[in-house]
Amino acid sequence: MKVKFLGAAGTVTGSCHVIETGNTRFAIDCGLHQGSESIEDRNQDTDVYAPRRMDFFIVTHAHMDHCGLLPRMVKTGFSGKIYCTPPTRDLLGIMLEDSAHIQEMEAEWASRKNRRHGGRQVEALYTRADAAATVDRLVAVPYGEPFSPTPGVTAIYHDAGHILGSAFIELSLEQNGTRTRMLFSGDLGRPSQLLVNDPAKPVDADYLFLEGTYGDRDHKNESASRDELAEAIAYSYSRGGKVIIPAFAVERTQEVLYCLHLLLKEGKLPADMPVFVDSPLAIKATEIFRRNPQYLDAAARAYYDRGEDPLSLPGLRFTQTTEQSREINTLQGPAVVISASGMCNAGRIKHHLRHNLWRPESSVVFVGFQAMGTPGRRIVDGAKVIRLLGEEVAVSAKVFTIGGFSSHAGQSQILTWLTHFKVNHPQVFLVHGEQKALDVLAGLVRERFGLKVRIPGYLDEYALTPGTEPVVSVDEAKARPHIDWDVVFNAMEGRLRLLKERKEKLTARTAEEQEDIRRRLAAVDGDMLRVLSEM
Repeated sequence: MKVKFLGAAGTVTGSCHVIETGNTRFAIDCGLHQGSESIEDRNQDTDVYAPRRMDFFIVTHAHMDHCGLLPRMVKTGFSGKIYCTPPTRDLLGIMLEDSAHIQEMEAEWASRKNRRHGGRQVEALYTRADAAATVDRLVAVPYGEPFSPTPGVTAIYHDAGHILGSAFIELSLEQNGTRTRMLFSGDLGRPSQLLVNDPAKPVDADYLFLEGTYGDRDHKNESASRDELAEAIAYSYSRGGKVIIPAFAVERTQEVLYCLHLLLKEGKLPADMPVFVDSPLAIKATEIFRRNPQYLDAAARAYYDRGEDPLSLPGLRFTQTTEQSREINTLQGPAVVISASGMCNAGRIKHHLRHNLWRPESSVVFVGFQAMGTPGRRIVDGAKVIRLLGEEVAVSAKVFTIGGFSSHAGQSQILTWLTHFKVNHPQVFLVHGEQKALDVLAGLVRERFGLKVRIPGYLDEYALTPGTEPVVSVDEAKARPHIDWDVVFNAMEGRLRLLKERKEKLTARTAEEQEDIRRRLAAVDGDMLRVLSEM
């Protein structure tokens, strides 16, 4: 049996673990790669997935970094079933359509740009038709109900406590009379978060594939998160500014609404302060939450039982259209604006940041993980200026980073979850985390539990036989291509030398032409400064 890591290996996006036995080939999750340009290029490379040879997918939950590449698989030849929980099926119906719409718009924008320069048409990663065909392949299975996608493979969903319908997967494989038990954590939830249940206890396994997003730290001030949000609101309200909250459309937006509902009851949300949910996807997702109270925790269900909607506010406004979204930025006075995407790398949030990030009376509240290479990560890391929609924007707003809203388990919570393995001692593969976080978590797991821990890299393939050491192989040239920096620097130095040699020709041009060339060179210099500032 082999397991190949096509994503979330040393990164937090692109989750996809391909399992191959003598009888079948399938995958746990198939997420979009998000972040830097080089990472996002992986979305185009379907050869490593071999969609036509994929028998089925088992999906842990409805976040795009776990399921957003499924329509690409369908587009390029996958024709099997996709298993998920009932709420995940409902959420994927709206999320994949939204993602496809974004892919189509980005392709059209790139095509128009190329046409101006005589370039080629850009094909969308996938279309809304591909997304609809993907939804048609979804098969919903409730928590705790065993299902067998193919002979020799049995799976059970357990509540992961991460978002509505999220699950970790208990997998049993029968091959040549041998049974192998595997457990895939998906995204493991943080206990005691609003709306969803705590994660279920793990079951015994031979191999555990464990997420480590926050493997190097705990969430700071978990109990004070609501107070921190109230502080941000008070800061901007007193100054007449807006509170901009980049939030994922699913779970985080609803959790923030729940928190605002509680703040209003406590008198910490001004009654005259409007709250905008500016994301058509988040609006649809909120309705799905309201239709599935049976999947929420006891506290949230109690509100519904007594006829109160915890996801509603007197001043709440849902903005569906682009025109309504633009009107928010012409509105005078304070407001709370919740908008997607959560990492500020797409969607309407970029427009709200462009209008408010430079204003000292505004505040920006981050309530979720910011992946490396995203605009949100650069703001959190203290950038003084970031580029948004082709414009350099100063970061003058007050920035709040509230860890207690995270839907991921923190370091100590992951370790506590591991204490429930009472009988079996699984071999552990740490995934879905940046390298530093995974290294720290690996050391703690080895020290406290005496488990064998491995941190797979992108495209690593492990041959697994219970009771023996895994054998790993990888296509190094594809997974980690070598860059000869001396060649890069020598080429740059050569071009600079040529420019200096042509200085006379530059000075012979008109003043207007010289200024244009100076500006173009200044833009190149600015790019180099940004690279240096990130190192």
